[in-house]
Amino acid sequence: MTLDDILRYQINSKMALNKQPVSVKIGAAFTMIMFVAGLINSISSVITFRNKKLRIVGCGTYLLASSITSLLTISMFTIQFWFIVIIQMNKSINLSVLKGGCKSIEFLLKFFFFFDTWLNACVAIERAISVFKGVTFDKEKSKRIAQWIILILPLGIISTIIHEPLYRKVFVYQIKNRGTDVIPIENYAWCVTDYSHSVEKYNTAILFIYLVGPFIANLFSALFIIFGNAYRRSLTQTQQTFLQHIRIQWKEHKQLVISPIILLILSTPRLIISLVSECLNASHNSWLYLSAYFISFIPSILMFAVFVAPSKVYRKTFKESVRAWRQRIRR
Repeated sequence: MTLDDILRYQINSKMALNKQPVSVKIGAAFTMIMFVAGLINSISSVITFRNKKLRIVGCGTYLLASSITSLLTISMFTIQFWFIVIIQMNKSINLSVLKGGCKSIEFLLKFFFFFDTWLNACVAIERAISVFKGVTFDKEKSKRIAQWIILILPLGIISTIIHEPLYRKVFVYQIKNRGTDVIPIENYAWCVTDYSHSVEKYNTAILFIYLVGPFIANLFSALFIIFGNAYRRSLTQTQQTFLQHIRIQWKEHKQLVISPIILLILSTPRLIISLVSECLNASHNSWLYLSAYFISFIPSILMFAVFVAPSKVYRKTFKESVRAWRQRIRR
């Protein structure tokens, strides 16, 4: 079930937006709120991580790339919502435009969404590696690896979801409205996804990998950081027990565990509605499906809150960057 399936029964054709059902109007309002919040989030994050001092290791490079992919994700989400609304309200749109949007928008939205989640997972994995290697951690090598991963990762994602545009198509049908003298014909077009049984199984597996995989990477990396730091310090600071060191590390790094759990909870509704493969009429539970779909994209507007706000170094860099930008404007 996609956003097309959820909205198509809600939108009335040939009616202005202010005359549409409450669910459509609220959806439009939340779409624009999320877009503005995502724009602020991404700009703030780019301002922070464009600082070269934060990109001496791969972690900063991943976060700068994630700042951009977060903006692209929420932008494609906004485009998708308004594309569906416009084509359902306006039946005179060219069929080639409908086909192009149907095949490309959902594909690009998934691509940026998956790319962003794996970039965040790369951040967690690199932090765990730095704890494991300690003073032998090679910052320059880490930076080179990050640059290669950012180039290779999109190709890997595209190769696994390339089937999406092939199975999305525009279904066109006509309705004849009988009047007194004439029989006017209205054309309707729906963007539908039609998987074969084998492709549906493959799609389900890919979906689990891209939604659950980054969570597992984030969680295990966070636990490794906490226990790894606790073990190292227990060897040098013997006045405290290993359990006490774990408690200290938990207080210091607990956001690394809490954040992926929150992100998984927010992404779970998308996983659930994406697995609904039966012929269901989404109009029966439109609020439920629409809320679940919107909630799943909240992580795309939380990057600044998840990575920058909890870090003293990142917060300081952000404030310094904003201060320098204001000084340049005043000059």
